Amino acid sequence: MPRKSTYPTSTDQSSLCLQYLGRCGGSARLCSINFSLSVIQMLVNQRKVKITNTGAGFYVQLEESK
Repeated sequence: MPRKSTYPTSTDQSSLCLQYLGRCGGSARLCSINFSLSVIQMLVNQRKVKITNTGAGFYVQLEESK
């Protein structure tokens, strides 16, 4: 019988990242997020979040839902 992995999958991490951003008001500084860059990149590729440069740092923001 195959053993179940104890490591969280990237989809679990991406949903946690989206929940985190929702609790932070929709945006957070990129340097303060404790999720891997591959998870953030996957969310950007799926057009669920966007990265903006405010001049004072990079922010990860939830995309506007239509």
